[in-house]
Amino acid sequence: VLMAVLSWKEAFLLTGLVLGCFWNSLLCGFVFDDVSAILDNKDLRPSTPIQNLFLNDFWGTPMSEVGSYSALSVYLDHRLKFTKLKFCLLFLCFEKSLEFFHFCVCQVTGVVGRAELLSSIFLLAAFLAYTKSKGPDHAIVWTPIILTVFLVAVATLCKEQGITVIGICCVYEVFVAQGFTLPMLFEMVGQVVRGKSGFPYAVLQTLLKLVVLVISTLLLVIVRVQVIQSQLPVFTRFDNPAAVSSTPARQLTFNYLLPVNGWLLLNPSELCCDWTMGTIPLVESVLDLRNLATLAFYVLLGTLAYHSLRHSHNSAKTVIMALSLIVLPFIPASNLFFPVGFVVAERVLYVPSMGFCVLVAHGFKSLTYRWGLKKMSWLLMGILLTAHAVKTFNRTWDWESEYTLFTSALKVNKNNAKLWNNVGHALENQHNYERALRYFLQATRVQPDDIGAHMNVGRTYKNLNRSKEAEEAYLVAKSLMPQIIPGKKYATRVAPNHLNVYINLANLIRANDSRLEEADQLYRQAISMRPDFKQAYISRGELLLKMNKPNEARDAYLRALELDHTNADLWYNLAIVNIEMKEPTEALRDFNRALDLNPRHKLALFNSALLMQESGEAKLRPEANRRFLTYVKEEPDDANGYFNLGMLAMDANENEAAESWMRQAVRLQPGFRSALFNLALLYSQSQRELEALPVLDELLWHHPEHVKGLILKGDILMNHRKDTQGARACFQRILRTDPNNVQAKHNLCVVYFEERDLPQAEHCLEETLAMAPHEEYIRRHLAIVRGKMAAMSAAGQPVLSAGGTGLPENQQQQQQQHQQLQQQEGHGKGQAKKLGAGQPDRRTKSKSTKEIKDIEKKREAALKRLEEIERLLSSD
Repeated sequence: VLMAVLSWKEAFLLTGLVLGCFWNSLLCGFVFDDVSAILDNKDLRPSTPIQNLFLNDFWGTPMSEVGSYSALSVYLDHRLKFTKLKFCLLFLCFEKSLEFFHFCVCQVTGVVGRAELLSSIFLLAAFLAYTKSKGPDHAIVWTPIILTVFLVAVATLCKEQGITVIGICCVYEVFVAQGFTLPMLFEMVGQVVRGKSGFPYAVLQTLLKLVVLVISTLLLVIVRVQVIQSQLPVFTRFDNPAAVSSTPARQLTFNYLLPVNGWLLLNPSELCCDWTMGTIPLVESVLDLRNLATLAFYVLLGTLAYHSLRHSHNSAKTVIMALSLIVLPFIPASNLFFPVGFVVAERVLYVPSMGFCVLVAHGFKSLTYRWGLKKMSWLLMGILLTAHAVKTFNRTWDWESEYTLFTSALKVNKNNAKLWNNVGHALENQHNYERALRYFLQATRVQPDDIGAHMNVGRTYKNLNRSKEAEEAYLVAKSLMPQIIPGKKYATRVAPNHLNVYINLANLIRANDSRLEEADQLYRQAISMRPDFKQAYISRGELLLKMNKPNEARDAYLRALELDHTNADLWYNLAIVNIEMKEPTEALRDFNRALDLNPRHKLALFNSALLMQESGEAKLRPEANRRFLTYVKEEPDDANGYFNLGMLAMDANENEAAESWMRQAVRLQPGFRSALFNLALLYSQSQRELEALPVLDELLWHHPEHVKGLILKGDILMNHRKDTQGARACFQRILRTDPNNVQAKHNLCVVYFEERDLPQAEHCLEETLAMAPHEEYIRRHLAIVRGKMAAMSAAGQPVLSAGGTGLPENQQQQQQQHQQLQQQEGHGKGQAKKLGAGQPDRRTKSKSTKEIKDIEKKREAALKRLEEIERLLSSD
């Protein structure tokens, strides 16, 4: 019965049934444990060495902490592009019954559940291989046994319950292959003890095979214990309340969970994704009526086992193998021998449900052929299959999103604070903080001592900018933490995520600069409770940087790196500290380490490229350009990446490329101040000054007081449009908001000079010199104006006031002085101006080519200095 071969019709029917029940799982997202085990698991990245999968579990955490190796299959999915449909067809086509389909939902739709699927497949494969180990005349065939041991190891690597197939093989060998019954075994052992006979040869061969299996089992157990470093995972009373309860509540509750699981097999109508915390109230007294269910379960199980072990016919063999599939794989999750991290978990019923299906099929066969109720049995089976198929299909929709999953769970169980928290998390991810807060508050009412629930309330209040309420919630959570016990390790008493209450509270209060020391004390308290608390070191490093303690911040990050040297974020943070400490070489080295670990680390890409760019070293420009290009591929909507590519192109005199990058930055971020200004500057440097004007107009529309933009626009208006009125308006606008701006004041003086208003120019330069008495170029310009005025007075020429239109008689002398002002301005402090750029009188000789080139070089040098100043303004 157990090893019946599927016909093609049955296989076709099964495939259609599977597709009909599970096709909608393809429309479901990654939810619940899939988020941390799949989406956030660094071990599943294509760049991760495959050997890491044997060092960490499927959560991506070290194997010395918790878990199993089943992440390998997900890693291969990334490589081989498996889909859920292939996954369903591959693993579900082994079964002929549908009763267990409910328990497939969390395995199929929740990808993390493939641990159970893989373990079950290899468990079945190991069992089927073992059935071939009996040759003619009861001879041992060793090849199937070796294959069995290998498959058992693989099943165990997928999930620990895979090792229980050894027990199933033992039951099969004794009661099916050898045909023993319990009375026969007792009689044989009695004769051996009384010395009347020895063990038959066939029995000795059986014992040899079983010894091989048992030794293999012990070796697997030893290896597994070594992997977890002889430490069981840390579970809290929130995960499994009965595990920390006293006698007799602990024993009564754990035994009561057996009929609860049995009822889920018999009637899987109300399923729940999480059965932790207060889902099932503790059985605290022997007078609790629920103990009757426990008693009935043991009576039923004992009756089935007793009758099947007393007989050797096929029906008894079928029942005993069904019971072994139900009982043995469930033992590791039963809490009877060691605590586990849950009260009930439907996923662990996957293999037991196979045994239950065997019982159902056996009962169907008995009704059909033994009692002659063929039509009735087929009708009942049809109703059963249809009901379960519809239920399975509908249940799959519950796994569409985290919100639908956890709200469906709340319909079954409203006493589990974790479910209220998880619905809150789902709403929080949708930025629906008001609704999320209501669920988090309900979680605190359902479980008042739930530290995580109070932390969730605090975080949500913070997101709603209600800092006072947030701090109160965090303080409540902090008050629920265990008190200090000298010599007691906190790691064994506190869930690691609960220590985040110190981090969250510190992060909240450090927004107030007067409470930085208080925040630091909280970080240090978290570290004292758990010295390997990496996040505490990271957060404290950020705080110390804010407190202007870069040396201590660096020490904090180095300590965190001792705990996790493969963390790219930590290397990035250390690089930022080194930038603050004016150590760009060390910073670049740390950025490079971060990128070695994560070549797509966006912040490391951007900031390392920026550091290379600001170094001014031409040899670093190609690598900086490559990193910025990689960054914009990762963040195609971030205008800053395109802007910096434009700056690099300007440095390399690749004006066409620079213009393209700047235009892209402005397109993504209209009003991007630095991009608009540098684009205008690029046009000005490329002798395309008139094209710069509309760019400057756009810049000044968004940023009316942009000083350098006003100065550049005034320069272009005066020197290329001959619009001294417009230039004067630009400089005067600067002086209205910043009367002490020497550059704008000086350039306004130049406008007066261009307008031949020498008295106003003189008065303006006198005021400018008073503002900057140590600037020699202003003093020289004032002397030139005064000299010009004196020369005109001595020659009897009138000194024209504003609006005058005449030119001095000695035009060539004036032109020489005008040119002198131009050349003197080239030595000013970054003055992006050309003095005396008005058209000369037609009778004046044209300037020599050399003179024009000299003037242009000085102007370009001044503009270049402006550009460098602009680049240093990080706020832009």
